This record gives sequence, C-alpha cells and structure tokens, in this order.
Amino acid sequence: MSTNETPWQTYRRLLVFAQPYRGLLMMAALGMLIEAAAGGGFLMLMSPITNNLVNPKDINWWMPLAIIGLFLLRGVAGYLTDIGMGKAARSIARDLRVRVLGKYLRLPGLQFDNEPVPSMLVRLGSDSDQVAQAAVDAMKVVLQQSLQVLVSLAAMLWYSWQVTLAIFVLAPPLAWVMNKVAKRYRRISHRIQESGAELLQAADQTLSSHQEVKIYGAQRSELDRYGALADTNLKLAMKVEATRSISSAMVQLIGAVGLAALLLIAGHEAAAGRLSVGDFVSMMLAMMTIIPALKQLTNVQNMTQRGIASAQRLFVVLDAADEPDTGARGLQRAEGLLEFRDVTARYPGQARPAMEGVSFVARPGTVTAIVGRSGSGKSTLIKLIPRFYEPESGQILLDGHPVQEYRLADLRRQIALVGQQVVLFDGSIAQNIAYGELQDSNAERLQQAIVGANAREFVEQLPQGVDAQVGAKGGRLSGGQRQRLAIARAMLKDAPILILDEATAALDNESERLVQDALQRLMPDRTTLVIAHRLSTIEHADQVLVMDQGRIVERGTHQELLALGGLYEHLYRMQFRERQV
Repeated sequence: MSTNETPWQTYRRLLVFAQPYRGLLMMAALGMLIEAAAGGGFLMLMSPITNNLVNPKDINWWMPLAIIGLFLLRGVAGYLTDIGMGKAARSIARDLRVRVLGKYLRLPGLQFDNEPVPSMLVRLGSDSDQVAQAAVDAMKVVLQQSLQVLVSLAAMLWYSWQVTLAIFVLAPPLAWVMNKVAKRYRRISHRIQESGAELLQAADQTLSSHQEVKIYGAQRSELDRYGALADTNLKLAMKVEATRSISSAMVQLIGAVGLAALLLIAGHEAAAGRLSVGDFVSMMLAMMTIIPALKQLTNVQNMTQRGIASAQRLFVVLDAADEPDTGARGLQRAEGLLEFRDVTARYPGQARPAMEGVSFVARPGTVTAIVGRSGSGKSTLIKLIPRFYEPESGQILLDGHPVQEYRLADLRRQIALVGQQVVLFDGSIAQNIAYGELQDSNAERLQQAIVGANAREFVEQLPQGVDAQVGAKGGRLSGGQRQRLAIARAMLKDAPILILDEATAALDNESERLVQDALQRLMPDRTTLVIAHRLSTIEHADQVLVMDQGRIVERGTHQELLALGGLYEHLYRMQFRERQV
C-alpha cells in the first residue's frame, strides 16, 4: 500500500469489504431514514401542540396518539438499523481476519522473521475489529446523526429561514474544529496500535518463558519492562481522551452560542409577529437536537480514525507480495534426486551471506548428514529446499529441474519435515497425524504410521486412544511422545524427501532410542537430509557435509572425516569427552 494514500482512499478500499452485505446495509439505511423522518415529525408536531396549549379548548386528542405512534415507528426502525449494521460490521471483521490470515500463509518466510507473531495477532484481532467499526459502526453514527441534523435544519428552515441562516455563521468554526480533531486522532491512533502490538509481544515473551523468568528471579525486571510499555500505551490513550473531551466541549460551546443566538433572533422575530409561540418552541427543540448530534459526530472521529489506522496496517499485509509461485511444471511424485549448485543465500540487511557457494548431490535412498557449529548455515540450507527462502544465486535442482519450475504446492508435497521443535495443533492425536492434505487417510494407514513411529504403546494407554486431545502445542504429551507423533505424520505422508532437523537433540536416552528406531523405519528408499547435533547418530550416513561460516568445509563418510583430523574430528572428540564426563 502506498504510504501517500489518504484516509478517504483507505476508506474507499475498506468499503469494498462491505459490498457483499449491501442488502443488510440497505435495510439499515431504510431504518435510519424512517428514524430521521419520525424525529422530524415529532419536531413538526411541537408547533401545533404548543399553540394549542395556549388555548386548552383547541387541544386535539390525536396529537398524543401521534407522538406514541412516531416513537413506536422510530423504535422499530432503530431495531432494523442496529441489526443490519451490527451483522454487517461483525461479518466484515470476520472476512478481514480470514483474508489476512490467508495472506500471512502465502507470504515468504522473511515476513515471519521481520514481524513477530504477537504483532500478527494484533492485526488479526483488534485491528480487524476496529476496521469493522470504522467501516460500519462509525458509518451508522455518522449517517444517523447527519440525518438528524439535516431533518432538524429542514424543520428550522420551514419555520423561519431567516433565523436559520443567521446562525449558519457558526458552521466554519465547527468544521475547523472537526478537521483538527480528525488529524490528531489519526496521528495518535497509529501509535496506539503499534504500542498495543509491543505490549502483546512483551507479555507473550514473558509468559512463554515463565520458568526462566522465575528461576532467574526476573519477575521484577519483566514487570518493569511491561509496565514501561503499558505507561506509554496509557499516555497515548489519555491523549485520545483529552482530544475527545476538549473537542466535544468546543462543539457544545459553539452549539450553545448558536442556541443563544437563536433565542435572541427568534425572540425578535416572535415580538415582531413573524414567528408564533409554537414555531419558536419547535425551532428551539430542533436546535437542541442538533447540539448532541454534533457532539456524537465529533466523538465518532476517534472510532473512524483508529479504524482507518488499523485498515492501513492490514492493507500493508494484504498488499505485500506473495511468495513466488510461477512454476508450471507438474510433479506427482519425485524420484528424489536433489542437487545444490553453487548456492548462496543472504538474509535482508545482512552484509555477510548466511550460506555461500554450497554444492552437493543427495541421491534417492541415501542419507546426507549436515553438521557444524551453531550459525554455520545448516538451517538455512534445509529451508531453501521447500522454498521458505529464495537463494541469492546458484541453483537447487530436484530430479534435474530447478525447484522454481515446479508449482509450489507440488514441490512441498514431496517433502516431509521432522524438526527439533515439534509443531502439534490443539486437536486429537489422529487429527495431528492425518494433518492437512492427509486428513482423508483411512484408519488402517493411520494405525500403520502410529506403529511405525513407536507411538502405539503410549497412544493405546490414553483413555480415548487416537481421539485423545494433545492440548495447545501438544502440551499434554512429553517431548518424546510429540516427536514420535511428528514421525508418524511424516510416515503417513510417505514423501520421497525427508528432512530431519536435530530430531533427537532434546530427548532423553530412552526417548531418543525409540525415536531413532522409528526414524530407521522411515528413512529407507527416500532422500534423507539430517541436521545432526549428536554426531554419534549419523555414523552410518552415506555422506556428511561439515559446514562452517556458511560454507561446506569438509565432506565424506563418518570414518573418512575422522581420519581427516579436521573440524568434524574436533567436534566429534569434544562430544565424546562430554559423554564421558
């Protein structure tokens, strides 16, 4: 989205999301027109009622009934307005949430490096709600109160156009106040939304790491940090409240001046016989109806400007470029021949490449182990295969063709991933194994995957078996159990390329044994790439690539590299001594 986009341009884009709900909005608009007409009818009734009160003999009994009828009509119309506008607003918020989440899932991996997840949650949560308020709820207030003002002005013009025009000199200062308020609201609203995202991010970090916070006695420092962010948010919120209060007071003051002017001018007109008592009362009531309507129009600026600020934050996401998917080559099932040719990758803003000049071939039915110190480029290498990131130069080929030539979904269908941090979703064991495109797998295949992953024993011990809930992020299961479910998921996928990212690094000996046994069943007849933390687990790999500072510095089998006496041998001896200790 262009940073030069005006609030009106943003609002026009926003109204596109309201188009599917035109029927609801038309019903609400009809209700608002009836409401305004009923209000105008009441004002027009006040003149004959007041004039008749001067001479009680002239009172007509239809007048009280007309007042009851007008307010009953207004109540029904108000219900139609509230229901139509309310459903449209909530539907727009839902549509925006779904659209933005879908967009996040299509963005490149770099987006997730640049924007923390709590910030994404703010966009999906409060930003979407405030956009709906700007698009519909604020529109409701603006239309209702604007119609009320117009009807009241029409009534005043009907009774005395001279008096009405005389108080129109108050319009320019009123417009100036509302314009200044709108600009200030918009400026502060951007900062409030950013502050809210920082608050959520700080809370997420503290609560997710509560064990470390407690063990290191960091409660006070974390509270101080969160408190400082909360204070900033409070100051911004108070600026909004001060702006709202001062602007509201100024609008009411201008209205009071108008009312006073009306009293003087209308009193003069009445004394001259050009304005009846009833007409004078009706004009006063109309003027008194206009003042609170103008106050509400000023107060709704906050809602509108915060909504526009939120819309601009959402449009930044919706306007971002999707991850590139221009490949046209179809791929049912790959053979699994994977080749890197002089591949270099760099993260944005980094002077030094994360990976440079990497070349190797991984053949079907073989295991390629990738080892090295932390930060040597191992994780970057495997993220390039499913195209979570794009290389700066060089080529990655699958079955002899650059991976960019394949459709993205087809390419990723060839890959199964088992990481150190297992990702499980809040649902049942069966739903987590038969996940995504695997959800239609039959019960027999699901059971085979569970058995193959050495997960049957603990699954059968659960009261609900495969229907047992794993909890948020798999919190009801141990690390080894979560890891075996991830392996079962990979087995069920049966992809020709298997990536293991330090899959046993965080496990105890018993869990590691069960997981290693399961992996031995999973790996045959596939192209397997293993990022290994424990070098003892890759002694039988067909080739070992040793990375350092983004380059492959050694390659060979486990025995060849030990005999070489280089970096691999140094890392292996260090781990061996650690195990001895």
